[in-house]
This record gives sequence, structure tokens and C-alpha cells, in this order.
Amino acid sequence: LAINRLRFLQAKQGSLNTAARRDIAMLLKSGKVASATIRIESIIRDDLHIEAMEITELFCEVLYARAGLVDQSQEVNAGLTEAVSSVIYASTRIDVKELVRIREMLAGRYGKEVINSAMNNKDDCVNAKLLQKLSVEPPSKNLVNMYLKEVAAAYHIRFVSQDDQDNDDSPGSGGIKESVPLSP
Repeated sequence: LAINRLRFLQAKQGSLNTAARRDIAMLLKSGKVASATIRIESIIRDDLHIEAMEITELFCEVLYARAGLVDQSQEVNAGLTEAVSSVIYASTRIDVKELVRIREMLAGRYGKEVINSAMNNKDDCVNAKLLQKLSVEPPSKNLVNMYLKEVAAAYHIRFVSQDDQDNDDSPGSGGIKESVPLSP
């Protein structure tokens, strides 16, 4: 059930992001770059969340495929450590009740110590990409500009980021050099 729920939420969030990108394109078209920048940060966060759900879905599939290994021991099998830790970690950061249920089942099997360790990534067993996707750090300025350019290009809107304007050290476009007399 967790796998199906994660797929559904990914599709739902993806379609909401498509509509939001259209709105951002309209903001860019009307010159409201500051508003578009704020809104694009939300899109970036949603995209990262979708990617985190995809990774979590894969780890749920691993646990499902290897359910026999989970049932065989009270200790986490070495081949399942990353999957178990990652699903537990994600269950506290992705709002899917089925993940909480999986965490509870794993707690019954492996004990609270394993759960607490995974929730806080004490043993560094949680997938690095999942950690990155679920990070609460704001997106970098470069990533925000890249997303804005992507939206502008998709909707055929001319957009030059402030960084691109600030970094315009290119020579002139071939105008005629004239000396301008200074008034005394």
C-alpha cells in the first residue's frame, strides 16, 4: 500500500507543480521576478520532495521483495540496512501514514534502538540522496535561477537573471567609439 500511495502522491504533486509553473511563467512575463523567485523556491522544494518519495518507493519495493529476510531475524540483515534505515528516516519526513505503519512493524521486529538510530541517521546508514532531498536547507541561488530560466524557456518568455546581468563582462556590441567632451 505504501508503494501505491507514494506513486499517487508523486503524480498529484507533479500535476500541481505543472500548474504552478504556468503561474510563475505569467509572473515572469509581467516582470514580477521577485514574486516568481519566491514561488519557484516552493516548486524546487516540491520537486525534491517528489524525488524523495521516488527513492523511498524504491526502498519499499526492496523491503517487499526481501520480506523473507526481514522475517528471518531480529537483527537487520546487512543487505537491508540502507533500505530499512532510509524508509524509517523518510517515515518521519514524508507525510504518508503507510510509512508510519511500516516503521511500527520494523520497530516490532528490530526494536526501538534501531528505529531511533535510523530516524536520526546516527550510523550514517540512510541513503545520501534521500538525505539531500529531504534536507531543510533553502535551495541555492544558482538552482533558483536555473529553474526560473527553465520555466521561462518552456513558456517562450525572455528572462535574464540578476546574476547573469551582474556577470555581463562581455565587450560592447561593436558600437562606434566617440570621445565625449567634458564641460568645464
